[in-house]
Amino acid sequence: LTNAREARAWLLEQLAASGAITTGDKAQEAEAIKKHFVAVSTNLEKVEEFGIDPNNAFGFWNWVGGRYSVDSAVGTSLAVVFGPARFEEFLHGFHEIDEYYANTPFEKNVVVLLGMLNVWYRNFFKAASHAVLPYDQYLHRFPAYLQQLTMESNGKSVRWDGTPVTSETGEIFWGEPGTNGQHAFYQLIHQGTQLIPADFIAFVNTPNPTKDGDQDVHELFLGNFLAQTKALAFGKTADEVRAEGTPEAIVPARVFTGNRPTTSIFGESLTPFSLGELIALYEHITFTEGTVWGIDSFDQWGVELGKQLAKQITPAISKDDEALAAQDASTQSLIKFYRAHREF
Repeated sequence: LTNAREARAWLLEQLAASGAITTGDKAQEAEAIKKHFVAVSTNLEKVEEFGIDPNNAFGFWNWVGGRYSVDSAVGTSLAVVFGPARFEEFLHGFHEIDEYYANTPFEKNVVVLLGMLNVWYRNFFKAASHAVLPYDQYLHRFPAYLQQLTMESNGKSVRWDGTPVTSETGEIFWGEPGTNGQHAFYQLIHQGTQLIPADFIAFVNTPNPTKDGDQDVHELFLGNFLAQTKALAFGKTADEVRAEGTPEAIVPARVFTGNRPTTSIFGESLTPFSLGELIALYEHITFTEGTVWGIDSFDQWGVELGKQLAKQITPAISKDDEALAAQDASTQSLIKFYRAHREF
């Protein structure tokens, strides 16, 4: 609630500065909060305690985790920014994939097969990471979104029944927009010693068509998209390198083994509908993996532990010597460094 409290304090400060309310007048402040805030919460008592009218609260099921909530009331801010019509399109995209996943036989179900492929690469090829490479700048934060969805869901070492897992679980999801990544980490994917499955995402149409002389820039972009997947699939043999006149001493460094797994997701256009489809696709891939591994993809106790410890440690940072004494030696030394060098 830290951000919400900061927003509340800022609002009251600005209203007071403009003369709309009187500083310290609790009744005016309470009325202002009721008129300027809405809440998205499963706890109406806490909503009212904060000062928000419970009638202005959007509820959702308390068993829905945050990483699966963007298409629930948690996405209210999206509906406000883009409008209800666009948000409904977004929801229809989710629904389309939900229905497909639920009603298509497993042997023909692309979503299930993608999840099974991830398990295959993780458990039988020891692929510890998975790259997501969107060739669309509007999706530049999509890999980061997937990091929470996938790693918070399947970063588990215990099964539903409390027994330890007997295989590797979860993958490190990461990535950047296409041409950014090409000049950064694609080298590792092409010629590194680790197998890194990669998802390439692109769209036929762009909302911002651009020309460089006679060259359609979007087509140049798509040329890179297609070239990378082809290079990863087929590589380059030593004979092909030699045929280019390459000195024999450096031929080995220019050979690409190929046979590096990729999945190409190629849509018509990036729209609210297709974005909903895309997110739902990865949600169900994540669930499929968790089901195979026998783990609960819907809890996150690793996150909770950090929150609990933060509550214990924060007082020590704020010069509570008793709280400091309760910490381990390493944590104590870090806190002492902070205290000694804080300048504000």
